[in-house]
Amino acid sequence: MAQDKRPADRDTLRIDPDATGIARAAALLRAGKLVAFPTETVYGLGADARQGEAVAGIYEAKGRPSFNPLIAHVPDLAAADRIGVFDATARQLAEHFWPGPLTLVVPLRPDAGISALATAGLNSIALRVPSHPVARELLALAQTPIVAPSANRSGRVSPTEAEHVWSDLSGRIDAVVEGWSTPVGVESTIVSCLGPRPVLLRPGGVTRAEIEEVLGERLADGAGDAAKPIAPGLLESHYAPRAKVRLNAQSIAPGEAALLFGPDNPAGLEDAKAQLNLSFRGDLREAAANLFAMLRRLDLVGAATIAVAPIPAEGLGEAIRDRLQRAAAPRS
Repeated sequence: MAQDKRPADRDTLRIDPDATGIARAAALLRAGKLVAFPTETVYGLGADARQGEAVAGIYEAKGRPSFNPLIAHVPDLAAADRIGVFDATARQLAEHFWPGPLTLVVPLRPDAGISALATAGLNSIALRVPSHPVARELLALAQTPIVAPSANRSGRVSPTEAEHVWSDLSGRIDAVVEGWSTPVGVESTIVSCLGPRPVLLRPGGVTRAEIEEVLGERLADGAGDAAKPIAPGLLESHYAPRAKVRLNAQSIAPGEAALLFGPDNPAGLEDAKAQLNLSFRGDLREAAANLFAMLRRLDLVGAATIAVAPIPAEGLGEAIRDRLQRAAAPRS
């Protein structure tokens, strides 16, 4: 049986994103299986948040540190209310941005039935209502909260296409619901609503400016203790290709792979081992959608270093720069 096999010895199913396929995927999740599926941000690796053994399977398949909590995905705010405690600020953000790429960290209801492994033993929980139609239908049919970190090996580049999932997790999970590429391309923004003032833990698909406009106040900053994060994606080294990543490259050294942004070419580009441009026209939304796929493609050319052109800090640039800084951090 599948649960008796080693993580890299499973028969991973390809499931079409039609009504029959999504119903089959929901049944697998209810049975404690691991199913990857598309969201508007990246592909997630789903498991029933109330089944501890299923959640443990995610950690095993990804090779993920057990102290890193997971985001629980639900179909709507009503479902989220049954799991977490929403103050006025959290509710305001949920009502405005859900469904969409915003995760809210709120107090966990004691009777929510969520596996302690999913929350890393914390008394808070990260919740999101995705907008992708496949994800929404799957969550509605599953009828249980689904924890779903990015469907890749821990610390590696996040998957924005089904083939990225197959590259990392084939043989380690039970199924992949195959859909189109994810439109946002970077993970959700994470905001903590645990204190008197909301805190931006991770920039993502909803910009700081959009959130602050809704709240009428500035977000506080603070990722907390990286050794014991309260939400996913806060480890110092994360989203990392095998190659080293060099940021803010004004020139390209011979043999480096080049990740560019905008119409201007840096010096030495003619000697690059390979080159890709996140957005020739300098569009940050296009760049965010291309980021992880292009990092993966450049990582396959065998260059020791990927040199990344400067990225503006405003809007979605904040999220792109955050992911690149974590990709460039020293590896443990």
